[in-house]
Amino acid sequence: MKPATLTQKISDAIGDMRKSERKVANYVLSNPNDIIHMRIVDLALGAEVSEPTVVRFCRAIGCDGFQDFKLTLAQQLAASPSFGQIAVTDHDSIADFSHKVFDSTIDTLLTVRDRLNPEILGQAVNALCGANRVEFFGFGASGAVAADAQHKFFRLQLATAAHSDHHIQNMSAMSMEPGDVVVAISQSGRTKALLQSIEMVKSIGGIVIGLAPSGSPVVKNANIPIEVDVEEDIEIYTPLSSRIAHLVVIDLLAIGVAQKKGPELQDHLFKLKQGLRSLRIQPEDKRNR
Repeated sequence: MKPATLTQKISDAIGDMRKSERKVANYVLSNPNDIIHMRIVDLALGAEVSEPTVVRFCRAIGCDGFQDFKLTLAQQLAASPSFGQIAVTDHDSIADFSHKVFDSTIDTLLTVRDRLNPEILGQAVNALCGANRVEFFGFGASGAVAADAQHKFFRLQLATAAHSDHHIQNMSAMSMEPGDVVVAISQSGRTKALLQSIEMVKSIGGIVIGLAPSGSPVVKNANIPIEVDVEEDIEIYTPLSSRIAHLVVIDLLAIGVAQKKGPELQDHLFKLKQGLRSLRIQPEDKRNR
């Protein structure tokens, strides 16, 4: 078992546990940082169960025993130090869950940052810079990321579009030419319609950059796979951190393209900024107040 999946495994298994084992599970999820310093008798007392129940709980989640459970939990906390301060409950105040949502997102972004492959990012930037046409495909929440990406990239003097309709994606794919790029965005990496669009793009010689979880079909079928691994909790109060992570990766690619294009692009962006000034109410000059 991977350390990073332990608490998710507990959450997934809690519905199938005995009542006494659920008490241990709830206590662990509420006090993860304390658990790693406890003896088995301490956990049993805290959860108000017997020591054999603690052992059964450990085995129910795939651990060999209490010590193996503590070691695996400690490894997870070392990798994700903000876990245990993140889970939102019905009793949280606005201040409490505000901090938790920010902590959860920050923790996700740091994890994704440390796992990104700079060489793969460089390949993606080169492909984007060399394309006559760049399009962003995504459905649902990933469709919103695609729209944001199109907004960023059309300012970089690239012909761009974003599509979240399967039929339009297919028609767009059929009109592409070799070397054109599609950025396929998926939080699950398993959307059938998106995979069909990817195959169409590749069949005409287009390049597919995939933003999806490692090992997923989207990553496996992309020419340039950018693996974005975010463990989404199924709890109702958990923020969708993968969307934020995808937005930040899009920012990385946009900055890479802007850097590669150099001074000419900077002049272009300055002109765009100046052109937008007339559409905004300018702040008052403090000297005229």
